[in-house]
Order: sequence, then structure tokens, then C-alpha cells
Amino acid sequence: MAVQLSNLEHLPNYQITERLDVVYGSTVRSKHVGKDLFAGLKNIVGGELTAYTELLEESRQEAIDRMIVKAEALGADAVVGLRFSTSSIAQGASELFVYGTAVKAIPMSQQLQNPSSDNHYPSGQTPHPQAQTAPDDLPRFNPFG
Repeated sequence: MAVQLSNLEHLPNYQITERLDVVYGSTVRSKHVGKDLFAGLKNIVGGELTAYTELLEESRQEAIDRMIVKAEALGADAVVGLRFSTSSIAQGASELFVYGTAVKAIPMSQQLQNPSSDNHYPSGQTPHPQAQTAPDDLPRFNPFG
């Protein structure tokens, strides 16, 4: 299973069984001088600065890839609580930082995901609504403590 990513504190349809460690990835990028001049001209007339959009997209993907490598090294199934941060390192250079909590997770049973498909009830009957335990009502693992 590939490492799954979630910006939630849990992974939908999975039960977190173990919190491993905080993992992160970062990259520092600078702008190309030619693209920077074009962006300055674009500021005059307005519109999207596509060169910067592409630079940020590449930076995000590189930082995520580096974080996933660290999560895989820990044997993680997922990273939850995913967050991004940016900071200026020097004039024209910025860091993009991504971090989250690496966890072990197992799929929730089919019974919990779809309680009405349980064969213990006669055809056409379903349990009392309060008797059902929806996955959202289950206790959650808090990866932050």
C-alpha cells in the first residue's frame, strides 16, 4: 500500500493503530531572473503569474515526495495532519515545508462501514438507528498527543 496523505487528524475508513513520528519534507527554491522580469511586467497589466504557479506546484510536490520517503522509512501506512508552511530564506528564495504525523493504519471492517448490509437482520429490516455505530462516532486517535 502506498503511503496515504490526509490533512485531517484521521484517515477516513481506516483505524489508526500506532503513531510513529512527525515527518517532514522541504525544498528551497529561487526564481529565475528572466521569469522574474516577465512577472514584473505582468504585475502592471494583471493576471496569473503562471511561472510562479508552476514553481510553487513543483516545490509542493518535491517537499511531499521527500516527506513520503521519510514516512516509508518508518514503515508508515499514512501521514495525517498534513500541513504546509512557507518562509523567505533570502531575497528571491523561499522554503516550502510540509509536515505531518506518520501512522500505521488498518482498514475498518466492512460491518462498520455499512451496518445495514449485515446479514444478522431479517430481510427488509434494519437495526434501530441508535444501535448503529457509524465510523464518525468511533473514538479517534489523536496524533498530536
